[in-house]
Amino acid sequence: MAKVLVIDDEKLLRWSLRRKCEEWGYAVIEAASRVEAWAQLRSEHPDLILLDVKLPDGDGVALLTAMRQDGYAGPVVMITADPRIEDVKTALRQGAFDYLSKPVDFDELAITMANALENSRLRGEVDTLRDQARRQFAGLELVGKSSIMTALLAFVHKLAASEAGALLLQGESGTGKDLIAQIVHQHSARRDRPFIAVNCSAIPDGLLESELFGHEKGAFTDAKAMKKGLFEMANGGTLFLDEIGELPLLLQSKLLRALESQCVRRVGGLRDIAVDVRAIAASNRNLEQAVRAGEFRQDLYYRLGVIPVFVPPLRSRREDIPVLAAFFIEQYNRRFRKAIQGFTPEAERLMREYDWPGNVRELKNAVQRAMILEEGARIGANCLPFFAGSTLLTAAAAFPENRAVGESGWEAQAGRRSLPAAGRIPSSGTSLDGIERQWLERALEQTRGNQTRAAALLDISRDALRYKMKKHGLTLAEENPGQV
Repeated sequence: MAKVLVIDDEKLLRWSLRRKCEEWGYAVIEAASRVEAWAQLRSEHPDLILLDVKLPDGDGVALLTAMRQDGYAGPVVMITADPRIEDVKTALRQGAFDYLSKPVDFDELAITMANALENSRLRGEVDTLRDQARRQFAGLELVGKSSIMTALLAFVHKLAASEAGALLLQGESGTGKDLIAQIVHQHSARRDRPFIAVNCSAIPDGLLESELFGHEKGAFTDAKAMKKGLFEMANGGTLFLDEIGELPLLLQSKLLRALESQCVRRVGGLRDIAVDVRAIAASNRNLEQAVRAGEFRQDLYYRLGVIPVFVPPLRSRREDIPVLAAFFIEQYNRRFRKAIQGFTPEAERLMREYDWPGNVRELKNAVQRAMILEEGARIGANCLPFFAGSTLLTAAAAFPENRAVGESGWEAQAGRRSLPAAGRIPSSGTSLDGIERQWLERALEQTRGNQTRAAALLDISRDALRYKMKKHGLTLAEENPGQV
């Protein structure tokens, strides 16, 4: 039951307001002056206030100003017998929800009070969601003590404080581009607005336009209702476009238009919708090469790359490896309820020497795996997935039918990572893309099209394999039912 404070010096009006409000289901308290109002405000904490503009010991608008300064955030409805425009304007500027003229129309009052309380409830929910979002982003940080990471973090904070409408993050997979995007958002003036991420390579080409820009009802066969796109949903905030290099050329043109005009048009729509969105794009491809190859629009590249950020691979900042590993150990100690203190000297040496092709993501997964397997106080080398004596090798031996995979795939993941014997590069040169295609074809042939096993043979993730297959025009699993 909402509590209403009626502040008015007319006893009859207070009685009438009290009777009606109680009839509508509200609890009512009264005050006839500013002094009484302050006492009730401090002791009763009302949900809504009905406040007369003229009081015997002062001005109601001045009382409203004082209440706001004192921290009262609930809705206030002003009541006045002489609705002078300046008093009304001042009251609204000081945060009054609305004003009513005397004699009070009770039907109008009932609607105004209901709207005021609903508005207050929604504001409270928004504040709660914002607090949750702040807590969600509060723990985000770029971990590392290297000079490269120190400089990158300073640069990222400078970008966050800027009004740059678009940023481009480039770097290998697993380097933390998504984390940097979230940090930019959290340290910007947009922190209280939405942060929406979309992986451009994870959505079928036919659905991407609708996903980004929305669609009107009936725009296509399955469009049963109007749907807002991600640009509209991110209005006022940040839209993170991961794997932007996989966006089809036609959509690249529409994305450029949206970024330039800050307007979008839903699929099947007839009007432009204004938005205010900061776009952060990321790619693990060399977009300059993609532009030269005609696979990425030059004008979009320049629009996104006004402020390019290059995220370094982990192997170029090896001094950060123990710092990151300690950070992940602390996380997983809490999660797994363990008390791992660190690594043995041999394990630490192996971690420093390893190249980490999967970067920070691979390091995090390696620490998680080691934390699960290790039973002592310190993680030993045998718990690291790239150690020659790792349990990965025994897993391969457990499946004799996969011996070929075990010999060149599992062992590669277990630290041997030996490349097949290769001859000299011809003096006339060769095509690296051609060699990559050949090995993709060999792996798929050797595993009879099984993409999971082929990815293990080549020591890459299944997603990376599918990306490379698409790059070289090789058949995808969807076109060959039964393959995985």
